[in-house]
Amino acid sequence: MALKSILIHPDPRLKSVADPVSASEVDKALRRLADDMLETMYDAPGIGLAAPQVGVGKRLLVMDCVKEENTPPRPMVLINPAVTWSSENLNTYEEGCLSIPEQYADVERPAEVEVIWIDLEGVTHTERFDGLWATCVQHEIDHLNGKLFIDYLKPLRRQIITRKMVKLKREQARA
Repeated sequence: MALKSILIHPDPRLKSVADPVSASEVDKALRRLADDMLETMYDAPGIGLAAPQVGVGKRLLVMDCVKEENTPPRPMVLINPAVTWSSENLNTYEEGCLSIPEQYADVERPAEVEVIWIDLEGVTHTERFDGLWATCVQHEIDHLNGKLFIDYLKPLRRQIITRKMVKLKREQARA
């Protein structure tokens, strides 16, 4: 396993729609990518990471929203995930993003969603998520569709955050 570099906004790859993963692509290389992404996510630390965030334009995401002590982690790998149902009830969470470090904002999303995906064995799953899990899976699926959480914000707030990221990238390039 190896840590992956996480792309920082603005980067055009973060705004691209990811390609579906074909059945033949669910192989050793994809499993290694999923393992690397989980390791990268935990190391960051974060609760979700989408393949486009590590420069891979595939519909693959990893997440683990277990935060309670004494509760075993629940690492999940979702290939070609799609929301099949969402509640009318909404939740607002303060979201952050590994591609937009140290920037947070309230985002309103459906409180519950049902998602279908395939796993690394090619098995189809459907699960209903709520709370932080619902927010996380929607946030990561947005990444697969070229959308960032700041796209939900008012233009001025989005511009301020983008300017901060441009400055951060300049500073990192100098270091």
